[in-house]
Amino acid sequence: MFKQALDQAAGQIGTCLNEVLMPFGDLPVSDAMRYATGGGKRLRGFLVLESARLHGVDQTRAVYAAAAVEAMHAYSLVHDDLPCMDDDDLRRGQPTVHVKWDEATAVLAGDALQALAFEVLASDAVSDDPAVRLALIASLAKASGAQGMVLGQALDIAAESANTPLTLDQITHLQDGKTGALICWSSEAGAVMAGADVTPLRNYARAMGLAFQIADDVLDVEGDAELAGKRLGKDADAGKATFVSLLGLDGAKARAAQLVNQAEAALEPYGNKADNLRQAAQFVITRNM
Repeated sequence: MFKQALDQAAGQIGTCLNEVLMPFGDLPVSDAMRYATGGGKRLRGFLVLESARLHGVDQTRAVYAAAAVEAMHAYSLVHDDLPCMDDDDLRRGQPTVHVKWDEATAVLAGDALQALAFEVLASDAVSDDPAVRLALIASLAKASGAQGMVLGQALDIAAESANTPLTLDQITHLQDGKTGALICWSSEAGAVMAGADVTPLRNYARAMGLAFQIADDVLDVEGDAELAGKRLGKDADAGKATFVSLLGLDGAKARAAQLVNQAEAALEPYGNKADNLRQAAQFVITRNM
């Protein structure tokens, strides 16, 4: 059921992204935007659609919020791959944007995707209520900016520059921003659109987001680069502190499993209606890419 729901959500989100990107024409930067938003699991968008479904929000509206967060996520990956950041030449098994085009195009495509996310959320296709659209825009700005995703990336870069391995508390705080903030926004979006309490989904997302990052660290050690579609082992080669280096491989896996249990427990108020979200939490620690 989960795999079918994830694939269906990915198709819906892809169609919506094609729609909102259509007016941009065929300039290199527009082509790079389409390239950057193509493929991937679209897990964040899936979380938006599932949280909306739990609260009775029309899926034809929620899909625009899902497309918005996927555009934001794509921007973060394009910039994260740049030589001045993580310097990656492969993403989802394909050349990264700056490799396929050039660094300037990658920067501009990322900038444009970030702007597109807010443009989509401002549309009345998301909601007839301006207060709902404003709440989504404001919360995404916070989640993606210097109190969220950008903060996490900045802390990561600062730790590398200082050549000082992070403690467990520090790396947890870093990943709460770098990975967790957009996952939290995505999980809460449906409740925000419905004017409902976001607390259960926030608790779910915080636990699930951290489990997701721990699983990434595990994959970096024992994953298959061909399946992952990117280079692995970079963190170990760079001497970076990770959940695996701090907890050990078995300890990291055990911690991820504990977090998944916490995530599932947070969904109790929704009963069986939240089964797809429960399976999503299991998916993040069993995936191979």
